[in-house]
Amino acid sequence: MRQLGGKRLKDFLRRDVRPPLDLVFVLQDLEDPVNVGAAFRIGDGVEVTELVLAGSTPCPPNETIHGVGRGTHRRVRWRHAESAQDAVLELRGLGYTCYALETTDASQAYHRVEYPEKVCLVVGNEHHGVTTRTLSACNGALYIPMYGRIHSLNAHVALAIVAYHCLHSRAGPAQT
Repeated sequence: MRQLGGKRLKDFLRRDVRPPLDLVFVLQDLEDPVNVGAAFRIGDGVEVTELVLAGSTPCPPNETIHGVGRGTHRRVRWRHAESAQDAVLELRGLGYTCYALETTDASQAYHRVEYPEKVCLVVGNEHHGVTTRTLSACNGALYIPMYGRIHSLNAHVALAIVAYHCLHSRAGPAQT
């Protein structure tokens, strides 16, 4: 076994066909540009339709976002929205089912949901989560089961787990 690079790596990665999913991320009031840069990189990896940076979330140009995201801010379509709630309502009007990644009394485990063709994932502030106003605009909330003493993951880690699961749950039977 050996690592792949260059053309062999590109050829290897082309073996998998991206499942059909229209996916959008909304980042609400994130404080850490590391989380934002990582969200751009995750967005590039899953080919998001759009990344919405809402409220006080840092936006490019930002050295940390550029570095952590490895320049993906130039490839991933993004925009700033003053209000995450308004962005979610707009996306719902366009046919997206919007899920907050938040633990609430009505949250569903992310791996038990059947995802539609148009999904928006909303991630909130690292300390306060998704606001009540934005939660009320979402169709539902998803949580990641936590078995240790810590009750949550870093924002970008949670986003990656749910985004890839959402994408691959629509892939159908394994391809050979």
